[in-house]
Amino acid sequence: MAVTSEISADGRKLTIAIKGRFDFAKHQEFRDAYEELNPRPACVVVDLKEATYLDSSALGMLLLLREYAGGDESDIRVVNSNPDVRKILGTSNFDQLFDIN
Repeated sequence: MAVTSEISADGRKLTIAIKGRFDFAKHQEFRDAYEELNPRPACVVVDLKEATYLDSSALGMLLLLREYAGGDESDIRVVNSNPDVRKILGTSNFDQLFDIN
């Protein structure tokens, strides 16, 4: 699978890992990783360590996740992005919406 998810033992943190290209082809897998969780985790970590690329649809998917998780009140962290991915996130001003490490 190109999108994997893992919930912490206490159920408070969800980690979603993306492998390869993060584009529209991963849309359903990405949504499936978080939409059916009950209760919703307090924190979501999107791990891009193995992501090689992301496009505008991936940015849209991150925005949908943010909305689902509570908008301005959400705790979403984007971690382990490579320099190219980080540049895309920065150019798109996503560093103002997400905690990017």
